[in-house]
Amino acid sequence: MEEIINKIKNKAGFIIDMDGVIYHGNKLLAGVNEFLAWLENSGKHYLFLTNSSERTPKELQEKLKRLGIAVGEEHFYTSALATAAFLASQTPNGSAYVIGDAGLIHALYSVGYTTNNVNPDYVVVGDTHGYNFEKIELAVNLVRKGARLIGTNPDISGPVESGITPSTKALIAPIEIVTGKKAYFVGKPNPLMMRIALKKLGLQREEAIVIGDRMDTDIRCGLESEIDTLLVLSGITDNEDIDKFPYRPQYVLKGVVDLI
Repeated sequence: MEEIINKIKNKAGFIIDMDGVIYHGNKLLAGVNEFLAWLENSGKHYLFLTNSSERTPKELQEKLKRLGIAVGEEHFYTSALATAAFLASQTPNGSAYVIGDAGLIHALYSVGYTTNNVNPDYVVVGDTHGYNFEKIELAVNLVRKGARLIGTNPDISGPVESGITPSTKALIAPIEIVTGKKAYFVGKPNPLMMRIALKKLGLQREEAIVIGDRMDTDIRCGLESEIDTLLVLSGITDNEDIDKFPYRPQYVLKGVVDLI
């Protein structure tokens, strides 16, 4: 075990999922304070990479601050930012009809996109509580008219303190079913997210490790990007779940607390 922990700690860069690794809802997980202090004191490069598209990096920074952790805004990257960057590269200064929250809308504005509910280039769906029939009906008809369908992340559900909540793939499903069009999802496990993360860290894939709690997003994304992976059992996946997948993480620990 000590040899495994040393191998992990010798990495120069850490790409870290948030929910299930750092916190659960509004509860900080064991050892997180000490782990982040070690990252800072050791001069490690690190980036929080989340599939959640609801919050801006500033809002994520504020959430950690409320939980007692001070981290710079530059250490956060979301599926909303990745989606905005992808759309800007595909159709610069385009327009979108958005079903999503502030994090996604702000990210799209920041790359020069405008909102459009008449003839947008894209219909973009992200995590949101502002979800209703009228929005779905409009999105369906915009896609039928030619707007391309984009999802910020392919998660079906996400953890909340009371249990689970529907996520983007579940929310976008009615639009896919009615139009017969499949959405393109930008977030993990799409390797686009990992490539962007490595660029932001300024590292090669061999120098980094992905830490996550989900086999289907975090671990798969790391594997498909040829980056070492650490599965922590502090979130959505437990030991029995690992064998349900045709691939395995390089390392498995109870939580980041094991690294301290």
